[in-house]
Amino acid sequence: MRWRTIPSQYCFLLVTCLLAVFEAVPIDIDKTKVKNTEPVENEKIEPPDTGLYYDEYLKQVIDVLETDKHFREKLQKADIEEIKSGRLSKELDLVSHHVRTKLDELKRQEIARLRMLIKAKLDSLQDVGIDHQALLKQFDHLNHMNPDTFESKDLDMLIKAATSDLENYDKTRHEEFKKYEMLKEHERREYLKTLSEEKRKEEESKFQEMKKKHENHPKVNHPGSKDQLKEVWEEADGLDPNDFEPKTFFKLHDVNNDGFLDEQELEALFTKELEKIYDPKNEEDDMIEMEEERLRMREHVMNEIDVNKDRLVTLEEFLRATEKKEFLEPDSWETLDQQQFFTEEELKEYENQISLQENELKKKAEELQKQKEELQRQHDQLEAQKREYYQVAQQMEQKKLQQGIPPSGPAGELKFQPPI
Repeated sequence: MRWRTIPSQYCFLLVTCLLAVFEAVPIDIDKTKVKNTEPVENEKIEPPDTGLYYDEYLKQVIDVLETDKHFREKLQKADIEEIKSGRLSKELDLVSHHVRTKLDELKRQEIARLRMLIKAKLDSLQDVGIDHQALLKQFDHLNHMNPDTFESKDLDMLIKAATSDLENYDKTRHEEFKKYEMLKEHERREYLKTLSEEKRKEEESKFQEMKKKHENHPKVNHPGSKDQLKEVWEEADGLDPNDFEPKTFFKLHDVNNDGFLDEQELEALFTKELEKIYDPKNEEDDMIEMEEERLRMREHVMNEIDVNKDRLVTLEEFLRATEKKEFLEPDSWETLDQQQFFTEEELKEYENQISLQENELKKKAEELQKQKEELQRQHDQLEAQKREYYQVAQQMEQKKLQQGIPPSGPAGELKFQPPI
């Protein structure tokens, strides 16, 4: 079983997209020394799918708001807390009529979409008497009491919902990874049970051999340390390690030139380190584990550098981090192969859950089989009755012919008139 790793999106997606209007700090860089440098000054970087069920609505609202000059000017002066607290939402009352009209239409479309989803779900359960108004209460990213217009309350609710939902995104990914590892071990043990003693020993030996092979990799630099960043500077950027300069490094890796290093831009910095541990060509290297390692590295660096916890790294925060002792003399980094993902008790509990689910599915399958057999029995019964009625009708027609009565049609009418 494999679960698809979704690209990480910063917790405050809405906030991040709004703050993208800020200008980056100008830094002179000799572009002739940098590999594959392309201008991105005016390039629009599309944010990845957040995985939220209202992702498209969120992006559309952001796009419309960014077209209003007054709102953009307020954003340039707003801090992260002003946006998150809802004070900025009050500025919505001052945007142009054209923008408000577009936002109203977006909200009506979103309401219609949610109603359609609710109806489809209830129809599948064969329910009747749908109370759309009551069911819309479960959606906390818009004001369902006013389905026709987009008000400041709607923007406030959208920001708070996205913030809350995405704050738990990394936690959910860690939990999914843990389940993946437990399922992998469960399936391995179940497979071993099907083997003979000799084959089982061979498989165990092979498993330990692959594990040791995976653990035998070059030293991994501590994420966010000077050694790690200098390695990126030299191998990815193609610059002289002796010329390493933090301000220039920041500018080079602020890919969308918005003045911040967001979570995706940070994760890209760890590719060289991950390549030391994982190779898609190697049987012993699990690419899902590689993405979990990347996530752990990014979380660690964010915890160390991101002072105001807005999940964005400013130039000031970045430079302040390079002055710390941990930047020059970091501790060794423990990779995933040095850690235990779960205990035997947790694995046993997980296996019990799997067993319960399998039993439930088996019970449902048996019920469906019984229903199928009953339907087949009814079908066979109807076919037998049909054949019986046909035989009776044939016998009646034969008797009529023997008595000289002309045969009748389906409605009892004569097929031909006797001569007068």
